[in-house]
Amino acid sequence: MVRINIDVKPGNTQGTQPQNMKFLSSEAILRYLLGKDEMIETLILCKPEDVELITTDHNVYEALGSTKPDDNVNISRLTKLLEVVDIISYKEKANAPKPILKDERVEELRRSSLSKDKIQGEQP
Repeated sequence: MVRINIDVKPGNTQGTQPQNMKFLSSEAILRYLLGKDEMIETLILCKPEDVELITTDHNVYEALGSTKPDDNVNISRLTKLLEVVDIISYKEKANAPKPILKDERVEELRRSSLSKDKIQGEQP
């Protein structure tokens, strides 16, 4: 697994408090798409003003690629994710091409995303 160092630079705050940034992992996005994590769902659907949600295009790719037809992913969930979450380039941040999603990684993501320990209460 490649760790991505995301430089947090203060934006145009104009008298507002710096935003609390939360990085959404592939597992968190998959749990959201499957409707298995209330906390992440609330963050995305209600989008508090003091929270900035970010992820990489690779994390979205892995989450989408790990869904199965019988998961019945609602396209409006994906639409809301794309509206609210800032998606940054994996290639630019990691200085490496995006890894190809393999069956082993899909199974790993599904297993960790759907395990009872991870469904509720874990930080994104």
